Amino acid sequence: MELSVIIVNYKAWKALEDCLNSLVPVFSNFGNLEVIIVDNQSGDDEFAIFKSKFPEFCFIQNSGNNGFSNGCNLGATSAKGDFFLFLNPDTTITAKTLKDLFNTYKTHDEIGILSCRQYNENGTYYKQNLLLPNLFTFFGTFRAAYRALNKSKLQQKFTPHNELTYPDWVTGAVVFISKEVFEKIKGWNEDYWLYYEDVDLCKKVLNAGYKVGVLHSTELFHAHGGASRINLKTKALTKTEVIISKHTYISNHFDPLAKIVTNTLLIFSVLIEKSLLSALSFLLLFNIKLKVNRLILINLIKYYLNVLKHKTWISPRAMNYKQNVN
Repeated sequence: MELSVIIVNYKAWKALEDCLNSLVPVFSNFGNLEVIIVDNQSGDDEFAIFKSKFPEFCFIQNSGNNGFSNGCNLGATSAKGDFFLFLNPDTTITAKTLKDLFNTYKTHDEIGILSCRQYNENGTYYKQNLLLPNLFTFFGTFRAAYRALNKSKLQQKFTPHNELTYPDWVTGAVVFISKEVFEKIKGWNEDYWLYYEDVDLCKKVLNAGYKVGVLHSTELFHAHGGASRINLKTKALTKTEVIISKHTYISNHFDPLAKIVTNTLLIFSVLIEKSLLSALSFLLLFNIKLKVNRLILINLIKYYLNVLKHKTWISPRAMNYKQNVN
């Protein structure tokens, strides 16, 4: 087996069906290919239905909604391929894209992770000029200033005329990596339940001496928020986890002084913002977007109280939470 495509799903069945339908012809023509779907306990009847509908693919039922990192690692433990492609369920891919990723990766030893161009339902392409977070790039204002001061350097680094560009990190929606590199960096970090696990993975690849690449000569479709923002409560949960994962990343990768400064700034900025938007939501009762901020604020207050109690920034939903609780 040469290549294992690994997809983690949680209640994204409609998107997953489109993704798997795009993989059916790829599967039949590619050769040594397997497709593994890890379902994070969606808790419905769809798992059995999909297992019957796509018998050529391997379906694994996780023990719970254990997060994206855990689902990816579970799929990798069952994978037989020498190369892995981690793919979001809200993507669709062609045989050309898969072969381009495969061939480019095999001929570029310097690349540890490879991705490609991605476009959404509006035909808009996602930005591929991502920088690793640090004290000077973490917040929007600081990041804008950093990009302005380093405009010429960044333009040269991310010029779209190059077939390959090398950002600091790529989204976890499309991650092509060899089994050798994956095992060398010890896989996905299960300190994260959702979000920033892709930033962490890429940082580990960079630390191991490899590059993170984006192939501009091929592309795939990736729906915006199609797999995680199902309803109001889910949207509030996922947006809360973005903030929680930022704290986790800071805790894992920043030096002591930057860690204190950045975590403190993040706490005050999000609490002030969500408090103001929550207050505004009571005046504009029919604005759903503002109502989400009330739920996020409640979630964050609970989280910060938990941080004080247990002395860990890791999300209580993450698999590594219990081993870090004091």
